[in-house]
Amino acid sequence: MAPYLKDCRVSCKLSWDDLQALCRRERLLCNELGVTKDNFNDHEVEYLCNYKKYKAREFFLVKWKGYSESENTWEPRRNLRCPKLLRRFRQDMRTALIQANETLDSMSLSPSIASFLAKKAKQRIKLKKWEAVMNHTCKHKGRLFVCNDVDLDGPPKNFTYINENKFGKGVEVNTVTVGCECDDCISQPVKGCCPALLSHRRAYNDSRQVKVRPGLPIYECNSNCRCGPDCGNRVVQRGIQYDMCIFKTANGRGWGVRTLQRIFKNAFVMEYLGEVITTEEAERRGMVYDKQGVTYLFDLDYVDDVYTIDAAHYGNISHFVNHSCDPNLQVYNVFIDTLDERLPRIAFFAKRGIKAGEELTFDYKMTIDPIDAESSKMDVDLSQAGFEESPIKRISMECKCGVKNCRKYLF
Repeated sequence: MAPYLKDCRVSCKLSWDDLQALCRRERLLCNELGVTKDNFNDHEVEYLCNYKKYKAREFFLVKWKGYSESENTWEPRRNLRCPKLLRRFRQDMRTALIQANETLDSMSLSPSIASFLAKKAKQRIKLKKWEAVMNHTCKHKGRLFVCNDVDLDGPPKNFTYINENKFGKGVEVNTVTVGCECDDCISQPVKGCCPALLSHRRAYNDSRQVKVRPGLPIYECNSNCRCGPDCGNRVVQRGIQYDMCIFKTANGRGWGVRTLQRIFKNAFVMEYLGEVITTEEAERRGMVYDKQGVTYLFDLDYVDDVYTIDAAHYGNISHFVNHSCDPNLQVYNVFIDTLDERLPRIAFFAKRGIKAGEELTFDYKMTIDPIDAESSKMDVDLSQAGFEESPIKRISMECKCGVKNCRKYLF
């Protein structure tokens, strides 16, 4: 078999850092990995998991990268050259001691505190890897970050980050076969460009901010258009432009999303992505989700209630956006590579200026002026959104959004 495997290639499951640690552990020099005689005995601290004082000297229990926990060693402070890990460990230790009502100048930590610190360190590693996977997967400008300073929950299970909608069984997609002939769709539109050809006006101003009322459709240039990727009528398809953070909320609403950059009013923020399924399949999944107390079903009911987006297992950062009765995001229906009115793309635009650090929200029970379009609705992850299920399904659920004009109950 060996001759037939000559040109065979498979991807390595270990990261570059893991391979370096493995070489040092096995005492192997490797120029390609940068493991040389000069740094052969350098070992990387993966995390710190315990602490004690002895004769006024500080010692830390170190988990070394590439080594098992059984090989952890106690090291004096002077041996450690990992200021960020030390600073983070001290913060976690202080928080844990305060919560346990224990003295901050303890000579050693209790087993429960040490166990918590180790779990917290492992959680951060998992969240950092998840963060790296999402940023490697996504194709947009905005970077994604993850933060959980509330509990020990790690990345969600059975969730895959995607860049575009997946289409399930029974969903018919008819792509457009023609595009505009504009060299410049903004200053010199030919026959009004794509929007005018469909009897609508251009949806964006020169700053790529939406200028049409919610409920009116947006028609962007498509893959058959002459204009390039920098065209001013290509906004939603450019993807997320702002750095954002998925964070664990402190008031029981599960994960949430905050922007790390200022967002101007009417600017595009993100698209709601998931698996597009038929309403029949959505009804079947909905019954399963109801028993689990979670669902991410968004009805595409721009003209007909034929299809639904299910973001439970496939989605992007919008999967984690919470509900608010006074939201800062507004939903628009956008058409790009298909003009099928049963299959709009769901885009979130800023209702107002949004400050850096502010949580992003939209109204799960949103309504749109019927003069403009039919109403939209969404079934949501009730536990994440902060809704407690009542005995009567979808009739009386408490809202925890906390805004001044909160409706108190949804569904």
